[in-house]
Amino acid sequence: MAGEVKVRHQGGCHCGAIRFEVMAPSTLTVIDCNCSVCVKKQNKHFIVPLDNFKLVKGHDAIKTYTFNKHTAKHNFCSNCGVQAFYIPRSNPNGYGVTIHCLDEGTVKKVKYEKFDGKNWEQAMEKNPHIAAITAKQ
Repeated sequence: MAGEVKVRHQGGCHCGAIRFEVMAPSTLTVIDCNCSVCVKKQNKHFIVPLDNFKLVKGHDAIKTYTFNKHTAKHNFCSNCGVQAFYIPRSNPNGYGVTIHCLDEGTVKKVKYEKFDGKNWEQAMEKNPHIAAITAKQ
């Protein structure tokens, strides 16, 4: 939601090796993408600008997977394998934060938005707000 007050959300991977903080509204717009990697990982995420994300712990535990255009950087914990955040192809100047990796207590409401990642180029043409969604959060 544009203009909504941002709160500090905290989160991390399963084993705790990676911890982060992210500034975003308490009501989050979460993208439910059907691309091949999001479906396999059940990667439901919200996007924030780079400046709203801080890696607190775990620089040395992060491994990165890329494919296809190699624009998206799918970061995951080298210990437990959880992807808590990544750099999305749609917003290479932002972070996609996995909603289920946030600690409890700061999210008041979640709104899901479907995105046709199987047909990425056409979906971006039809939904240009996805590229600009960082302005909302």
